[in-house]
Amino acid sequence: MSIKTAIVDGVATIEIARPEKKNALTQEMYLAMADAINAAGADGQVRAILITGQPGIFTSGNDIDNFMNSPRSGLDAPVFQFMEALIGCDKPVVAAVTGAAIGIGTTMLLHCDFVYVADDARLAMPFVGLGLVPEFASSVIVPQLMGSRRAAEKLLLGDPFTGEQAVECGIANAVLPAGEVLNHARRVAERFNNLAPGAVRDSKRLMKEPLRAQLRETYKAEAAVFGDRLRKPEAKEAFQAFFQKRKPDFSQFE
Repeated sequence: MSIKTAIVDGVATIEIARPEKKNALTQEMYLAMADAINAAGADGQVRAILITGQPGIFTSGNDIDNFMNSPRSGLDAPVFQFMEALIGCDKPVVAAVTGAAIGIGTTMLLHCDFVYVADDARLAMPFVGLGLVPEFASSVIVPQLMGSRRAAEKLLLGDPFTGEQAVECGIANAVLPAGEVLNHARRVAERFNNLAPGAVRDSKRLMKEPLRAQLRETYKAEAAVFGDRLRKPEAKEAFQAFFQKRKPDFSQFE
């Protein structure tokens, strides 16, 4: 299984474990993560959720072969079930990131409560470069976090950025040496074993609930444009270039 789960000391760990494919995410993996988040939310013994990848790689984003062979087929698709589970989770979610966090590997961090990144982390949201548009409500959250100009660098140009820049932009809490990230994130998650669980859930709900309707509306609007763009010649050129290991040529498009 490419998603590993475990509950230890009140922390439900969700580990992306497909290193041979750079932790690229398939529809089955999205569904497994959604199920794990929902199960953790319903388990009275779980006080916090920890999302991590393999050492040196968080996730390279969507598995392109799986993505093209199993395109999103409506808002009940596994990727949207994952988005809904993470947006709606009332328990604290902590992320530990080492290496690459590409596409949804970065946008999912926007919905975590605590994000710790390694000094070797490289984040990117290269949607436009694939002829697509931002997803997971990133078109709203990223400008709110870092302002429109830096958001344009990240979302329109798709510029990659470091762990230190992620902290500066407000995406991450702290940058640490790669070998310390997971243990630090776990210690943060375990702190909730000593806090009143109901008060934690209610406090997170008060913080998040006013924004949840906007986030849901946004990711659904993004999904409609994303799906439309996926069928357009620009995206077809971008994906063909990906498989042919060349740069896409958008000069023919207006």
